[in-house]
Order: sequence, then C-alpha cells, then structure tokens
Amino acid sequence: MLLHTDAVQAVGKVPIDLSELPVDMLVLSGHKLHAPKGVGLLFVRKGTPFRPFLVGGHQERGRRAGTENTAGIIGLAKALSLSLANMAEENTRVKVLRDRLEAGLLASIPDSIVNGDPEHRLPNTSSIAFKFVEGEAILLMLDQYGICASSGSACTSGSLEPSHVLRAMGVPFTFAHGSIRFSLSRYTTDADVDLVLDKLPGIIETLRKMSPFSEDTVPTVACTCQ
Repeated sequence: MLLHTDAVQAVGKVPIDLSELPVDMLVLSGHKLHAPKGVGLLFVRKGTPFRPFLVGGHQERGRRAGTENTAGIIGLAKALSLSLANMAEENTRVKVLRDRLEAGLLASIPDSIVNGDPEHRLPNTSSIAFKFVEGEAILLMLDQYGICASSGSACTSGSLEPSHVLRAMGVPFTFAHGSIRFSLSRYTTDADVDLVLDKLPGIIETLRKMSPFSEDTVPTVACTCQ
C-alpha cells in the first residue's frame, strides 16, 4: 500500500522531515509559501511505482511532459529557503496574531466558533464559523475593505454546499455554511488584524438581519385589511 500526503498547508509552517515521515509521495504548492502561482513540487520516494499523467519526451526521465518552468522552480526553491529561515516566526509572532484575531472575533460576535482542534493545528491558519450566515456573503463584504479570506478549499470553490470536511468534523449545518478561513503569514501586521476585528462584527450583524433563519430577524407581516 502506498501513502500519498497533501502537505500544501503544512510545508513551511511546521517542520517536515522526509527521512522520518513514512510517506511514499508528498506534494506542496508554491503560492502557499509566497512563491509564484502555478508551480509546485511532487516528492516521490526512491523505488515508489510511478506512472505519469501526461506522457512526453524522455528529458524528464518519463515522469512528465513539457519543458520545465525554470523561473517558477527557482522562485519555489527561494521561497522554501525563506520559509525555513522564518519558521520560528511563523510559530511565535504569527501564532500570537492568529490567536488575537480569533479571541477578538469570538468575544465580539455571538454564535461564533473556531473549527478544528484548538491546539494541534497550524500556527497561521484560522477557520471560524458564524451561525446563520453564508460564507460567500461574508467574503463579498470583506472585499469592500480590502480584506482577503476564503470560504473553503480551492477544490470546492464555487460550490454552494457546506464543506463535507467540516460536516464530518461535527460542525453543525447552521455554522458550516458560514465558515471562512483566514491565512496569516510573516507579512501580516497588527494593523491587518485590527482591521478585521473592526469590520467583521458589523458585517455579521448586517447579514444576520437579512437571514431568514436568524433568530434576530423580525418577520414582516403583510396586511391587506381595508
């Protein structure tokens, strides 16, 4: 049995030693490390059976077709080097910013929860769920203030269904629909966190007033009496 690991979120954030990690294949994506978009890496342990998805010439030892993206490869290598050099900051200063963001949002927004294990997780990522609102609506309103976040993985972008992963984790349906993810980095500042803490509570309040499921929604009664 072969073991393939998607380490896109973990590489550069937590230590990974492939000499000890019992995986046969491992993938990472450059844009998660501030490398150019469109470049990634596939680790294949020596001796692991491998069949290419695209068959081309023999210049890549039969593993892929086409010509290498030299600029992207160099950019990824440099980004990996910088991530290794700054990993301590990711696990200290960035983690403190992440925790301050979560604490502030949970304190100021009722019916909000943090998804996942509170301890065993990445230091830079926060997945927060808000009851009776839609994640896509939150993102649209955050964008007006220049705040970038995500309502799901890239694999499910465009889907209106709540994350099947969050549902499997036991996140209630009324919360899973309103889950968004913030990804912080060593380039994130205190001012960035302050902006989210200032704007997001009002956004959630506005959206809940519009939601037909919210307990705060006042029903409109139409009267046709003369």
